Amino acid sequence: MRPTSKLALLCTLMTATGCHHPYVVPEAPMPPNTVLLSQMMRELSAQPGFTDTLLAQIDKGGKKGPALLTPKLIDELRKRILGKDWQGLERFPGWTMREINPTVRVVGHVAGKSPQLEATAAVHPGSPATSAPATAADDEQAKRFLDLGPYALDKSEVVSLDQPSMLPGFTTDGIVTTLGAGVTRGDGPNDLAPEHAESQRLADILNRLAANKLAGTAPFVAELQGHAFDTPQDLIAALVATGHDVTVGDARYFANFGHFHYKGQDVMMPFWVNSQIVVPGSGGRPLLVPVSHAEYEWHIRGPHLNADISYYFGIDGKSEWRTMDTLDQPWVLKRNAHEYRGADAAEVTRLAGLLTIAYMHQHAAWPELPFGGYYALGVCQDGVSAIEHKMTGHVTLFPNTADSSLFDDPRDAEINALIAAIPKDRAGAKPEPERIFGSLPTAPSDSEDQAFNTITIPGLADDLNATYAAWQNGTLERTYSIAEVIKELLVGLAAAIVALFVAVKTRRFWQRKGQS
Repeated sequence: MRPTSKLALLCTLMTATGCHHPYVVPEAPMPPNTVLLSQMMRELSAQPGFTDTLLAQIDKGGKKGPALLTPKLIDELRKRILGKDWQGLERFPGWTMREINPTVRVVGHVAGKSPQLEATAAVHPGSPATSAPATAADDEQAKRFLDLGPYALDKSEVVSLDQPSMLPGFTTDGIVTTLGAGVTRGDGPNDLAPEHAESQRLADILNRLAANKLAGTAPFVAELQGHAFDTPQDLIAALVATGHDVTVGDARYFANFGHFHYKGQDVMMPFWVNSQIVVPGSGGRPLLVPVSHAEYEWHIRGPHLNADISYYFGIDGKSEWRTMDTLDQPWVLKRNAHEYRGADAAEVTRLAGLLTIAYMHQHAAWPELPFGGYYALGVCQDGVSAIEHKMTGHVTLFPNTADSSLFDDPRDAEINALIAAIPKDRAGAKPEPERIFGSLPTAPSDSEDQAFNTITIPGLADDLNATYAAWQNGTLERTYSIAEVIKELLVGLAAAIVALFVAVKTRRFWQRKGQS
């Protein structure tokens, strides 16, 4: 990465203080049957009460919501809509993680829990050293953070996968909401929806098998061809052994901030973060990237079971297996960064089960964390990053937000170590380009000159192509905050003064030497 010159720093300072030509966000080309959020709000923001209705819906979160809509972010979004700042709306919020972080910490203080302060105590308030071990068998809170379907934590049960699932099929009830004015929120079925009953049963079973590790939970067993299994990984291994094709994909998408539809069209609504990388040839403009959604996806085909399920820690505060049969809008794309089969698939399953239990322990220790612990305990990327690090030795996701000081429960030693090992984006450190580009739902190929042209978000492909090329040829530059620029300039000025002082003293010394 090229060192940034003092001249470039000065240009950055001028850019940061507004001394530059503003970037005009393109509005085309767009994928078919898709409109920008700004286009929808241009038409609807004048309707009394509609903006508040929309913001209230966003604040509820979504299936794959990436954003923490703290009061400050909600207020910022409202200002951009009411102020008709359509350019700003198309790159909302466009902040660095350093700028986003304090908005979450403030909410933590308001909610009466500040992990940043409490985690510095000599003993974790929720640890076994100061309280009874967290149990889930009769805890209503556990039901808030782990979906078990028809199964109970306090009831022993044997469930056979040799019989078809009796659960109901796919429905949009509770998923799709009509807001009026031609706007709906939520998505209909995708091509996996016909398997919903089997997929939902498998997700419930894996969650319940993982819960066998919770203290006070009654034993639960899944049977397949007469054999019993009491852990998620043993069940997946058994499916492989009985002729099922099992693939686990490490999937990345652009996260859909809103899941809105307007007059039958998809509404493009990413959540933008400043990567602190300079777009080449832009005069110092930072590369803004949409936050991605990451999850592990199990695709199972075989003689006894056809099912598709995913695992991630969501904005609902749940670290668990889920169905994945709602339709994604085309602009979010999809890429599998890694795929696992056989013993590796079972190992990913084991780690996902351990993460599920570790998060249940965290919920018991920190019951009042805002957003169900989302952000403080990580976002969807953190758990996927932890498993990726264990499986490959690398981490290619951004951002990771977990406060690793909270992960200190001795029962979760393996997960604690994995969370501690992954890069963090809480303190404002500039993320590695490998993680910026690795998070994207499309990847470059050796045969492609314009690697990111499959991206249909206006303006993004050009920015990514330019910055990726700069990374590859070693000319990539970083952006700097005003404080960082001033610090660098002051350091340079101080060095120049010292050099001048030394030069003057040296000259006088030799002058005196020559006169003697």
